[in-house]
Amino acid sequence: MKKLKLQGFNNLTKSLSFNIYDVCYASADKQKAYIDYIDEAYNADRLTQILKDVAEIIGAQILNIAHQDYDPQGASVTMLISEGMDHDDSDEMNAESPGPLPETVLAHLDKSHITVHTYPESHPNNGISTFRADIDVSTCGRISPLKALNYLIHSFESDIVIMDYKVRGFTRDVSGKKHYIDHSITSIQNYISEETRNNYQMIDVNVYQENLFHTKMMLKETELENYLFEKESEFSEHQKLEIQDRLQIEMAEIFYGRNYN
Repeated sequence: MKKLKLQGFNNLTKSLSFNIYDVCYASADKQKAYIDYIDEAYNADRLTQILKDVAEIIGAQILNIAHQDYDPQGASVTMLISEGMDHDDSDEMNAESPGPLPETVLAHLDKSHITVHTYPESHPNNGISTFRADIDVSTCGRISPLKALNYLIHSFESDIVIMDYKVRGFTRDVSGKKHYIDHSITSIQNYISEETRNNYQMIDVNVYQENLFHTKMMLKETELENYLFEKESEFSEHQKLEIQDRLQIEMAEIFYGRNYN
């Protein structure tokens, strides 16, 4: 998209809602231990550091941080942010291409906020436990929060990822014409690295005329040993097949948003 010459400040609001699910099997006597483990692994301090890294990637200056661990489980972090530096490279930051991975952090952003909430839970009967993290990154101005996607996906053990991106409001150019989006976008997928995309089954549901973009991802390969809170040797072959079936049903239900049992 041709660079816009604006009348004043860019008034567009760009919001990314990013939900990840990590699925695990823990037998009845180990479920509490799993919940305690995941609650500690993603406590408020760890989540705060993740959001600080996101703020650096999108170039935010952090104004205020509020965080809380909950009893019996879960945590929340809210971070107020403001514009960090000059926007000379905003076209590059808005380009429809993958953002940095955790080992390569950049800079840039505008005013708004970043929040994260976690929801560890477990099935009462069949041993399946699911950890969910909801992250919202909202920016006002030229920079899109989509550049944080690669980092977020790699910061969590993401079996399923559900993402929504929307652009709201309008900004005016020097002639007074309204612009309801200031960068080209055809799919959220284009902001994710090819290596990551190859590991997931992905579908889009986009409403281009409303500047609404939705993408869902589910891991293609699910090795059982990666989903057991206990040692694989503790289960018989029959139990392993049964657990694998439960895990696949759980992931499919989350991905498609419906119950199969």
